[in-house]
Amino acid sequence: MSLDQDEIPLQDQFEEVINSNDKLAIQEFLNNQNISDVAQLISDNEDYETQIISILSLHRAVSTFKILDVPEQKRIIQSLPPIKTAELLNELPADDRTAFLEELPTSVVRELIKLLNPEERKVTLSLLGYAEGSVGRLMTPDYIAVQEDWTVAEVLEEIRKEGKHMETIDVIYVTNENGEFIDDMRIREIILSKPDKIVSEIIDRRYIALHVNDSQEEANNIFKMNNRVALPVVDDNNILLGIVTIDDMLWVANEEFTENIQRIGGTEALDEPYLEMPLFKLVLKRVGWLVILFIGEMLTATAMSFFEDEIAKAVVLALFVPLIISSGGNSGSQASTLIIQAMAMGEVYVEDWWRVMRREILSGLMLGAVLGIIGFLRIEIWSHFFPEVYGQHSFFIALTVGFSLIGVVLWGTLSGSMLPLLLKKLGADPATSSAPFVATLVDVTGLIIYFSFAYVFLRGILL
Repeated sequence: MSLDQDEIPLQDQFEEVINSNDKLAIQEFLNNQNISDVAQLISDNEDYETQIISILSLHRAVSTFKILDVPEQKRIIQSLPPIKTAELLNELPADDRTAFLEELPTSVVRELIKLLNPEERKVTLSLLGYAEGSVGRLMTPDYIAVQEDWTVAEVLEEIRKEGKHMETIDVIYVTNENGEFIDDMRIREIILSKPDKIVSEIIDRRYIALHVNDSQEEANNIFKMNNRVALPVVDDNNILLGIVTIDDMLWVANEEFTENIQRIGGTEALDEPYLEMPLFKLVLKRVGWLVILFIGEMLTATAMSFFEDEIAKAVVLALFVPLIISSGGNSGSQASTLIIQAMAMGEVYVEDWWRVMRREILSGLMLGAVLGIIGFLRIEIWSHFFPEVYGQHSFFIALTVGFSLIGVVLWGTLSGSMLPLLLKKLGADPATSSAPFVATLVDVTGLIIYFSFAYVFLRGILL
């Protein structure tokens, strides 16, 4: 029984057509695939990536190139002939071209910019002139602007004339003769209005705009809060410079999420896919935090040596050191992860520190009480069956462990929740207060809490 063509895996179909060496057949095959499928073929067939891009029509090549990972884009640009590279870069939307160029060394960018036509070169240099991580790097100058005294018929004529060259026509922007931004209109408002209606009668002059120097993180939050597909970008004089679209914001959100996850794991953010990053560079990204955490953990040994006499008198206390410090570290890691995520989602701000602290005090007490009771009962029940393990003072040892767990978990939740807010207040990235960092901090202080309770409950008994 022969298989239907649709039932054959795409990769197998590709191998069959590529082995035919029939350029027209390859071109027809690629033109019948979705852009996302073509991009996947490029990812799966590195040896053919340049050939695939070259054989596609310019429009489809650009659409595919836009969604590839940066390492793939770099390899393709390095392999393409200069003429094809020039065509591809000139056709790329300005914001996508800028996002790609800022990933390259300065010397390479200088050479590629020479391939651009004068108009695209001017736009690209303008966008690259804005600070890295700013809205200016994301915006595109491809938008439709109309005057407020235009009729709907004139607006529609402008859309027909210029729309095919624009990033989006979902939103139309209204400016005055000086280029100052006045308002924006959704395309549906125009379509549903009568042809002779004036633009000034449609707009309400209540708009949301981004500043060209705003951070991309701020822009992302504004998009989320206002449910927009595109937002205008203005300068200090309210001159409309460009627009930022939702696809750019999705890219920023994905990059930010990836960086935060990597930092929470106790490493610097990777600027390349894991498997593409050189091994030495990967080690450098990880070793810094490991050294810091190692030095921090050495303080645990220092704290242990400080209580050396107490441990010598009551060796049984050493049995619970891993339990105590791990419980505090776990609670701190939980709290820091929750707060970092809440801050990233715009649910918590620095100004909310007191509300967060109150919640974490109560949470820490309740969580610590649960663990403390379990620890107390475990020691008491165990000593009932094996009295020789903890000796005749098992009750006081159980009290020491129980109250220590309450104190350590409370301290862990407070440290984990307050540290991200403090870093944000100081202008640092909250994600650097990673779970391993909080755990290391709580390890050291947890020992102090543990032996302090031991001194209170066991003084005159074992100590």
